Amino acid sequence: MAILYRRIWNWFRLEVWVIPWRMILFGFVLVIGLLPLITMNAYVLRILTFACIFAIFSASWDLLSGYVGQLSLGHCAFFGVGAYTSALLNIHLKLPPVITIPCGAAMAVLAGLVIALPTMRLRGFYLSLVTMAFPFVLGGLIFIFPDVSGGEMGIYGVTRLAGSPLSIFYISLIIMVLSLIVMWKLTDAESRFIRTGVIFFAIREDEIAARASGINTSLYRTFGFCFSGFFAGLAGALYAHVMRIAGPSTLEMLLSFDVILWAIFGGSTTIYGAMIATFILYPLMEIIRLHPIGEEFRIVFKACLLIVVITFMPHGITRWIRDHIEEDCPRCKIINLWTHKYCRACRAPMKAERTG
Repeated sequence: MAILYRRIWNWFRLEVWVIPWRMILFGFVLVIGLLPLITMNAYVLRILTFACIFAIFSASWDLLSGYVGQLSLGHCAFFGVGAYTSALLNIHLKLPPVITIPCGAAMAVLAGLVIALPTMRLRGFYLSLVTMAFPFVLGGLIFIFPDVSGGEMGIYGVTRLAGSPLSIFYISLIIMVLSLIVMWKLTDAESRFIRTGVIFFAIREDEIAARASGINTSLYRTFGFCFSGFFAGLAGALYAHVMRIAGPSTLEMLLSFDVILWAIFGGSTTIYGAMIATFILYPLMEIIRLHPIGEEFRIVFKACLLIVVITFMPHGITRWIRDHIEEDCPRCKIINLWTHKYCRACRAPMKAERTG
């Protein structure tokens, strides 16, 4: 056990502590985890729980569309598959959430495979249109087989994830953190052990060149759909057990557009940007909803926000902040805080970078 703690500490010291933006991210997650010490209000805990779930969902879209370059407009299909699978297994087979949630995620992987296979030869706009069609197909199946799916009423009476709102929040937070770490390692182009990140990067930048260099692009595109589907399905399964219902709303296209907005606002191809944006925008939207005309104003606010972000911060708010607090050493390319006069690794002067 002491060896495990030492390895975790060494990883934290070398991978998080010395990099400014990762320390900010660590502090952000720590503050979220400590919020229940300030308030135990059930409504606040519920908002935070849903923010954790949607952060996983949004990051899964970033994995597929941001890193692999496969723009998905129907990402809610994976979310709905995970929610319905978990709810059906819980209601009909009486399985506990600890089993139904992984099963929902696994079924979403199968859905990712089903979507990936017919889209192998499609690119760009045509790929996006095909992905957008799948939620409508699944929605149609729900109304064709109402005895199984519950029809427009959905499947209700699903077992609660845990006994109290506080327990549900911390379970969701832990799953979110673990999911984001796994997605980050899967997409890390500098990882020494997992090479999917650099391959995803090559496919996104130039798929023809990647294929010419010997990469099986079809296989790795399928991996991208399956990985993304797993985490989106995981979020959907969690959602079903928190809401205690799985209904057609889990397949609404507006949900897909919300996910895209969160990922773009936070910063595409970051994973963590989607999480930060979700914790900013989702509670903000809930506050706006409390106003008498809040429901109508929310749509206008989302559209205006998307226009402003794309115009002034096209790479997202997290990338904009990171670019202002971090600098690469001109000699060894190690990341340093912008206030450093000398590189923390090679001691080269950083002023050469600033004066250009």
